[in-house]
This record gives sequence, structure tokens and C-alpha cells, in this order.
Amino acid sequence: MTNVIKLIAPLFIIVCMFLATWIYFKNPPQEKSGYKKYFCDFKSIFMDKNVCYGVNDASVKLNSKIKVLPKDIFKGMNNLETLELQSTGLMKKLENKHEIKVRPKVAIGYGACADVYIDAKSLLHYSSLNGQPQHFDEINNHDELLKSFAYYFRHGAAAERYMSDDKLFNEIVDKARSYSSSYSAIGGNAPVMAMRFSKEGCDVLLAAKMTASLKLMLPDDIEVVGGEVEHDDVHLILEYKRGETWGPYTSARANRYILHNDKNNPMISSLEEFDKILPKFKPNLFIVGGLQMMDSYPFGPGIRKQRLNKIKQQMINQLSSTKVHFEMASFVEKNMLFDLQDMIIPYADSLGMNEQEAANLYNTLYYGNVSLVADSSPRVATILDYTRTLFKLIREKSEVIENSRSLTRIHVHTLAYQAILTVKNSIWKNTMAAAAKASLVAHRHVCGTSTIDVAKATLIMDDSFTTSKISGKRIAMNVKKPVSCWDEIIKNNKQDIPVEICVAPVLVCTEASQTAGGGDNISSAGLVLQI
Repeated sequence: MTNVIKLIAPLFIIVCMFLATWIYFKNPPQEKSGYKKYFCDFKSIFMDKNVCYGVNDASVKLNSKIKVLPKDIFKGMNNLETLELQSTGLMKKLENKHEIKVRPKVAIGYGACADVYIDAKSLLHYSSLNGQPQHFDEINNHDELLKSFAYYFRHGAAAERYMSDDKLFNEIVDKARSYSSSYSAIGGNAPVMAMRFSKEGCDVLLAAKMTASLKLMLPDDIEVVGGEVEHDDVHLILEYKRGETWGPYTSARANRYILHNDKNNPMISSLEEFDKILPKFKPNLFIVGGLQMMDSYPFGPGIRKQRLNKIKQQMINQLSSTKVHFEMASFVEKNMLFDLQDMIIPYADSLGMNEQEAANLYNTLYYGNVSLVADSSPRVATILDYTRTLFKLIREKSEVIENSRSLTRIHVHTLAYQAILTVKNSIWKNTMAAAAKASLVAHRHVCGTSTIDVAKATLIMDDSFTTSKISGKRIAMNVKKPVSCWDEIIKNNKQDIPVEICVAPVLVCTEASQTAGGGDNISSAGLVLQI
């Protein structure tokens, strides 16, 4: 009997191990955090260290040692998992299909700063004594800062505000820097966009005044004009994640509140030096950004309009072959928005903005008022209706303005998706690829990675959307074609304008490492394939 047991025992153990392995393969475990583990199919996927290649050309980073599973593992994934995996691969195909072969010339203005990043909850402490959330055009004291922060935090809306008290601002920045978790980086719309264009293979001319030490943070191949300053303008970036609480308030999405006390940037002090170089540089693309620094700033009488007029003239002076793009930002001063409508927007071929800025510009143009906050997760139909209306209103207004350009492109970037409208047969090409690239860069930037890690990503866009709230058609998400594009006719002053609209889902980063600069990177990524 003993001999029989000795004979059977090893066989029994082998059978048990086989069954356990089979069960494990049929029901792969989920990580405790809720993120999915993805595995490499041994036969059809190429593996390099801890990265899998071959699922529709996606690059899927593994969080643990590689496990080899049958090919049928993908059949067991739910639709969201499959869509995330395949969408990534197909969008990367689109991105790679249109690689830059000739280095485009990109000129970008204006300004630069030193960004100081800090977790908002570490620096700002809630107290019921703070009172109710409230909007302020500019921040004059600590109480107003707390009320203003609460106002935008509860909506998950980005904000950028000027603090008039130099001493208080410096004290707050010094306190932020005292935390070991804080860090500094070069900031400002123009430098961030410049670095993205440089990374994508463009020759870049940047208009900004900065210290020699701040300039060292830029890649060597970016040419900077504007001169040096003794002290850089500083922006305090107060970041928070989705679902964080601050007193009774919960953030609807990850975002940031920016506080500044700028001296150089509001005056666009690099403009004159920029003007001297531009004719020789002859850019393919000219970008105007950073103008939110002029919002709510205490200019002397007529100074702001003088500076805006000089920017307007700089836009007019560009060759007709040079594409001109204006990057929107957080504006809350009504007169500033009206000035932009009259002196900047009519002279741009292209506009870039997020969902908050789209709603604000729409309300200003359509109703004549300012929208301080908007839905942080708008439906696709809502954004597309905004986009069409903005397109029509701006085109109509520009027709009667001397030296204006016809708007031919609008890019709205939201947390969940990218939407790009371009006029058919215009100067803009590769709209589908541009939407795909913008979507991928959105994930890469926020996650702080050069790869797409689906274990740190989720799709929050609905599995179908309507193209308009009024009489739109419904478009279902297609795993095999994740970027949806279609043609439309927009009627404008008895003129039929054919346009192409593309919508790409964003693989939203679930472990955000940074939110500031997201829009600048996304807009640049969308533009670079369309120059």
C-alpha cells in the first residue's frame, strides 16, 4: 500500500498543478488597485524586457514579470479593456504614419516663468471660517485665495489668477518651496509649447525674457529672443487629483490652480526683439500664446491695448504662407475677452482651447458675458455645437475686418476626447492623425511617461456620441477605427463651407503626475502633424 501511495502521489501533485495553472490562465487575477494586468501572447507578440509589442502595434507596459497566456485571453477581456488596448495601437499607427521628414519652422510667443509645483492640500488648509467659495478677478489677500481656490476646486476647473500683494505672494512661494515634495521647472505657455515642438523635430524660435539659469532648462536647439532679466516671474502651481477632498468639496477631475505675480509677462516684453528676428526666420507656423498674463493686470490707461495692437500687427506682418495659431487660456476679465475678439482672434487661422475656454469664448461671443466655470466633462455634442457656432461667428466677424484671416481650424481638447474641425482643402492636413497624436500626448504628458501604459489608463468617453444636440447623428465607438471623422457643410452668410471633424478618445491617465502644461503639449501635438 505504501508503495502504491509513493507511486500515485507525484502523479496527483502534477495533476493538481496542471489544474491550478489551467484555472489561473482561464481567470487571470486583477490587481488590488483595480488596474488591469495585460499579458503577452507568446506566439504573436514580440517581448522586450517588460514591454509587449504587437497588439495592433501597441506598446503595453507590464507591471510584473511577463506571464505567457493563450491567445484567447483577449477574447475574455471586457469591451473597455479591448478598446483601450486596440485604440492605443491604432492611434499609434496613425501617429507614426505621418512622421515629420522636413523640420518645420515654428515661432512661438510670448513669455516664460519658473513654475513651482506643490500639492494644493499641503499648502492650503481648509477652515469653515474661510466662508463660501467665491470668484475674484485678482487675489488681494489670503482669504480671497482660499475662497477662489475652493470655487474652482469643486468644479475641477483650471484657473490662473494674479496676486497683487508682492510680499504675500513671495511668502506663499517660499512656504511652498520649503516642502520636500515641491519642485520647480520652466513654465509658461510659450516655452512648454516650444519644448514639445522641439521634441517633435521642429526648428523653434521662442520669444521670452528669462534669466540665464532658467534658459539652461530649455533644449539647446531652441533659439530664444527677448533678452535676460535679473529675476524670473514665478508661477505657483497648486495641483490636485480627481476625487480629492478639501473640506466639504470634492474635485470632479485632476487639475491645477495657478497663482502669479508677474512683472515681465503681462507687458509682453520680448515682443520688440521677436519682431526683429521673425522676417529672417520665416516660420511655417506662428503661435500667439501667454496673453492670459494680461488678464486683470493693473495696466496704466491704454497700455494693454497698445501692446495688443503690436501683437496684432505682428500677426498681420506674417507671410500669407505662414499659418497663425492663437492658443486660448483662462480669461475672466470681460474687457480682455472683448479685446481678444477685436484684436487677436480675427488674425488667426487656427484656435486651440480646452472645454472651459471653449464655453467662455462661446458665451462671450454669443451672449456678451463671461463664463467663469463650465462642465469639466462635457458631452461631445455640446463641444461640437460650441465649435460650429464659434467657427460661424468668428468667420462672420472677420469678413468685415481689414487684413483678417479666415478661420480654418479649431482644436478643443477635453479630459475625455480631442475634437478638431478643419476646413476641407485648406492649409491644414492630416486631421485624423493630428487628433490621434493629441490624444496620445495627453496621456503621456499627464502620466509623465513616453510610453502608453494601459494599466494606468481608462476611457471615460461614452461608447457612442451624437454629433449635435439639435439634429446630430449617433456615432458608435469603433475598436478598429478609434478616431471618428466625418464631413459636414456649415452654412455661413449664404456660403456653404465644407469641413472635416475628427473626434479621438483620450486614454485618461489614472495616476496623474502633472496637469499643468497639458493643454500646451496637446495643442502642439495636434498642430505638428498639420503644419
